[in-house]
Amino acid sequence: MAYSEQTTTPPEAMREAVISMAIESWRFGRVFDRLLLKLDAGEQSRYKSQFRWFIKKVDEALEHAELRIVNVEGHPFDPGIAATPLNIEEFDAKDSLIVDQMLEPIIMGKEGLVKTGTVTLRKVEL
Repeated sequence: MAYSEQTTTPPEAMREAVISMAIESWRFGRVFDRLLLKLDAGEQSRYKSQFRWFIKKVDEALEHAELRIVNVEGHPFDPGIAATPLNIEEFDAKDSLIVDQMLEPIIMGKEGLVKTGTVTLRKVEL
C-alpha cells in the first residue's frame, strides 16, 4: 500500500483506542494530583485549572463515543461491583469494606459495562 493511500479504521478499533486513551489519561491524572501536592498554592491553582480543562476534553471525547468513566472510590464494596479487588483476600467475609483506591477506572457505555476496573479495598473503621 502506498503511503498516500488512505485506510479506514474499523469503528471497534477506534472505540478501543478511545478507551485506552481515557484509561491512560485517568492514570496520568492520579500521578498529576500527587505532583500538585508538592507545589505551592499559587502554582497548584494554575496547574489545577489546566488539568481540569484537559479532563473536560477527555470527558467530551468519551461522551462523543457514548462512553463514561465511573469512579467508585469511597463507596461501599459490593461483590457485584464492576471492578476486580486486588486485596480481597486480606479481609474476612464479615468485614465491612469500602473501595479505598481505583487503580483502573470502570468504563461504561450506553449498552452497559465496557471495561471492568481494578480497585483496592479497606475495612470500614467504626
